[in-house]
Amino acid sequence: MTLQTLTYTTEGRIARITLNRPERLNAIVPAMPREIRIAVDRANADDDIHVIILQGAGRAFCSGYDLKDFAEADVDTPCTQSMPWDPMVDYRAMKGFTDDFFSLWRSHKPTICKVQGFAVAGGSDIALCCDLVVMADDAKIGYMPARVWGCPTTAMWVYRLGAEKAKRMLLTGDTIDGRTAKEWGLVIDAVPEAELEDAVLKLANRMAGVPKNQLMMQKLMINQAYDNMGLANTQMIATLFDGITRHSPEGQWFKHYAEEKGYKEAVRLRDSGEPIPGSKSYKDY
Repeated sequence: MTLQTLTYTTEGRIARITLNRPERLNAIVPAMPREIRIAVDRANADDDIHVIILQGAGRAFCSGYDLKDFAEADVDTPCTQSMPWDPMVDYRAMKGFTDDFFSLWRSHKPTICKVQGFAVAGGSDIALCCDLVVMADDAKIGYMPARVWGCPTTAMWVYRLGAEKAKRMLLTGDTIDGRTAKEWGLVIDAVPEAELEDAVLKLANRMAGVPKNQLMMQKLMINQAYDNMGLANTQMIATLFDGITRHSPEGQWFKHYAEEKGYKEAVRLRDSGEPIPGSKSYKDY
């Protein structure tokens, strides 16, 4: 199968999956989640591969869902339905994306995410599905749609940060840089961007020397602890809530505002810290 949104390459015991829409900061389009899963499955089926590196081409890892497709267009999709909406149609689509991203977590081979520039919104969902994240120290990570029009469906913020810091991030929609993410324990390392490739390769090569069966057993054991904490149920609730955020009065306002003013202006307002207008008509704002 020819991949449209990413590339897959191998070198020795390491596979690289590269999100490849640099002109759009590797923003997520409907084909990308499934292609991530296909690439992960390819690496898992290759007996020569021990470790998977996930990265983004260009100046950012991933800027989230492409709002040009998902918010600005005046068309019905499973995730942007006309009212009244069917929550289960939305859930089926978004849970499919979530499960595709989570193939990185479920992969029998360890996954390392390399982050430069941004890993924000849905891009943070993808990054935090990897076993380990290494960031440039000035890169930004966060989930700004927590302010309006989103809930992180993979729910990994609370499992990586604990309740208090997860609330700090998701009750504000703020971003933090790589240095802070490392201090908080969200990511394993943060280095100057010029050193990022070397840091990721050093970590990948260290793990690549371990037998595949040992890597698989250690990862399955650790993941099982998260499963016992109720990760699957948390993701189900988060995915349902994500659909609600897009069809709430405020979500409908954001969608109409993006259609009228353009997604850049809608995102600027969302991320500015100004009060979200609520159920107010976008035409009155």
